[in-house]
Amino acid sequence: MTNLFDLTDRIAIVTGGGRGIGREIARTLAGAGAHIAIAEFNAQSGEEAAQEIAGMGRRSLSVQTDVQDHDSVEAMVAAVLKHFGKIDILVNNAGIALNVPSETCTVEEWNRILGVNLYGPIWCCTAVGRHMLERKSGAIVNIASMSGSIVNKPQPQAGYNISKAGVIMLTKSLAAEWATRGVRVNSVSPGYIGTELLNKGLKEYPDWGKVWFEMTPQGHLGKPSDVAHAVWYLASDAAAYATGTDLIIDGGYTLW
Repeated sequence: MTNLFDLTDRIAIVTGGGRGIGREIARTLAGAGAHIAIAEFNAQSGEEAAQEIAGMGRRSLSVQTDVQDHDSVEAMVAAVLKHFGKIDILVNNAGIALNVPSETCTVEEWNRILGVNLYGPIWCCTAVGRHMLERKSGAIVNIASMSGSIVNKPQPQAGYNISKAGVIMLTKSLAAEWATRGVRVNSVSPGYIGTELLNKGLKEYPDWGKVWFEMTPQGHLGKPSDVAHAVWYLASDAAAYATGTDLIIDGGYTLW
């Protein structure tokens, strides 16, 4: 029986793949057979992730990338194509959080949250998409958030919510445009995932965590691997008929 989850010799870009969810996604895709390009703003963590992937017996590349900078993204894609010759999978994972009341959020803060979280996926999707459309083959998975569908509480984060709602609509729009041209575009929307960054936030704001746990039917944080496995599915041939979908991985948070 054919293993539809097999990614042997496919080339995947993972933005923000140097740590947290992105790094777990890179490990998971590599474990399924893919070779990995890490597009990471932090050059050191990006190189460490690439070395880990190489240690798994896969080809790897680290490219220092600022996803909010169009030219940086174009240069990254060119470097990946020069190194690997093709791109089969793109995972737009790079993102930042910002918990600032809207009325005090500065122009610089608005520009940064939208630049990284929304324009980053736009630049990456269009740059990689041109290559995939030429080959008539490819799978793009954007990491959105349940915050693109609901408004979190008690923390203020309008900019984050807006950016992730935009990622979901970007996903649907590109999926519709490219559906007959061999390129699938889907998104994964995580809930609260126990990354190093989120666990740090729980220590600083324990009252926030109390609300999050109470509002999550499963009553606990997710793991980075929960998100990575969803990405693996959408990137694989097992999801051949899935495009334009937003797969919510939130322990049931958005049910209430």
